[in-house]
Amino acid sequence: MIHISQPAPIFEKVVTYKKGSPDFIHTSLSDYKGKWLVFFFYPRDFTFICPTELTGFAKHKAEFTALNAEVLACSTDSEWSHKNWFERDLPDVDYPILADNTHKIAESFDVYNEIDGLAERGTFIIDPEGIIRYALISSGSVGRSITETLRVLKALQSGGLCPVEWTEGDKTLGKA
Repeated sequence: MIHISQPAPIFEKVVTYKKGSPDFIHTSLSDYKGKWLVFFFYPRDFTFICPTELTGFAKHKAEFTALNAEVLACSTDSEWSHKNWFERDLPDVDYPILADNTHKIAESFDVYNEIDGLAERGTFIIDPEGIIRYALISSGSVGRSITETLRVLKALQSGGLCPVEWTEGDKTLGKA
């Protein structure tokens, strides 16, 4: 079970699609040590809501980079499905997409829907030490908010106690 303020489940050498790579690459959680990681799961390639989220994260890449954060996506589809879909329909998405064919990553992050054989929409913010600082799992019928993910990342990085609707530049309620 996922717990906030605990280490993120480890994954190693997962086959990954990344735009511009001539071959598939292998990705491990340890590749992100020293950086913030926004790690999100989406249900399936070739669907309706998922591409809006995937391109939404891509549109905000510069903002994540400015916050020392990387974006990493994951679904239970194969690397070949990713390659076909992203090259054909999502050319602006240039962050890595994990192929969780075994469903072990989705299971370890508690987002695996065994009945449908897919990952639910899960968003996790992992700090530079590999600790989960934020987790949100939502219904597959509702797309997530990239601006809310950015707001939460900034709040976590502020080091303060951030009240409701806090945004960058607002006062905090003291140190966390």
